[in-house]
Amino acid sequence: MSSGANNFYVSDSVTVKPITFQNQFRMKIAANLYTPNNLDSNSKAPAIIVGHPMGAVKEQSANLYATKTAEQGFVAVSIDLSFWGGSDGEPRNAVLPDIYAETFSAAVDYLGQQSFVDRERIGAIGICGSGSFAISAAKIDSRIKAIVTVSMFDMGAAARTFQSPKQCKITIAEASQQRWVEAAGGEIRYTGGTIHELTADTHPIQREFYDFYRTPRGEFTPEGTSPDLTTHPTFSSNVRFLNFYPFNDIETISPRPLLLVSGDQASSRAFSEDAYARAAEPKELLWVEGAGHVDLYDRTDLIPFDKIAHFFKKSLGMK
Repeated sequence: MSSGANNFYVSDSVTVKPITFQNQFRMKIAANLYTPNNLDSNSKAPAIIVGHPMGAVKEQSANLYATKTAEQGFVAVSIDLSFWGGSDGEPRNAVLPDIYAETFSAAVDYLGQQSFVDRERIGAIGICGSGSFAISAAKIDSRIKAIVTVSMFDMGAAARTFQSPKQCKITIAEASQQRWVEAAGGEIRYTGGTIHELTADTHPIQREFYDFYRTPRGEFTPEGTSPDLTTHPTFSSNVRFLNFYPFNDIETISPRPLLLVSGDQASSRAFSEDAYARAAEPKELLWVEGAGHVDLYDRTDLIPFDKIAHFFKKSLGMK
């Protein structure tokens, strides 16, 4: 297990409460509410929403970030994106980027109705794929006042560039035919995700994800599902990422501030660089020296929690 990894960290100074709420389309969202034990119930605190990596659930990385954020005095909510974890959505593990982004806005709805939350001071953290979903949400939801992305993965660009145009057409054709199978009640096909066994030929990037998702470091199987299906999206819906362009119009988020955090050794670093280049001020790109993509999921010795907290305290007017 990687040094400093602490995905399942629990804090004595934070209270955790499982919650549910509905999104705009009346789908149930499962989440956890984190409040500092010293929270003044008569005051209105700033709040942070945390979204998990693509293919993960809130118990993987998001809960850790929410806990650490609450230790800094914020109210925090970690969310299960629709179709994943405890949130509604069928078939399970389906890909629908607009609904993923909606999960962030639904959490704003929830937080803004709590008496101890200042609805004018709500921010968001998106980890891995959720970085692109948080940006997608913030572009059309001005209630999200500040955004942090960590090890951001542009799921749309990845879908379009990690295969050739010829392979894209083949994938689309296969996914289209798979819809006939599933429409007729046939077996759902899954794709992508993290490998389940290592071999001598396993690519280093696959090994990096395996170390988190397939070992006690970060493995978590939600109730009602199988370890064989965790991290794997449905094949016929995964092509929807080809139509996902989260960085288009990213400059419209301004003047709300944006902090992009990436490891300088991360295979995903180009996505944060692209977002930074296209975003308007105020914006900041923070490199974590020596960190890879997955390191920033749970390696508390590397994750710049103090910097993230400072960003939100400044952006959301917290003393």
